[in-house]
Amino acid sequence: MGRGKIEIKRIENTTNRQVTFCKRRNGLLKKAYELSVLCDAEVSLIVFSSRGRLYEYANNNIRSTIDRYKKVSSDRSNTASITEINAQ
Repeated sequence: MGRGKIEIKRIENTTNRQVTFCKRRNGLLKKAYELSVLCDAEVSLIVFSSRGRLYEYANNNIRSTIDRYKKVSSDRSNTASITEINAQ
């Protein structure tokens, strides 16, 4: 028998919210690592806490991954613009 579903809403108690953040952050970082190893995927994860603290994981250089993401995003938006113009 599995766990019941929880309601997804902001946790009002500061201590409980911080504990939940730490547990879920660790789980998320572990999943990112597992995805990179199991699937030979290039994975980068950036998380900022509510206090502004940075947590990150990257199986390669995070800067090169971000640059690659920007290039692909830019190419996609340019392609979408051309497609929209051709449709008119």
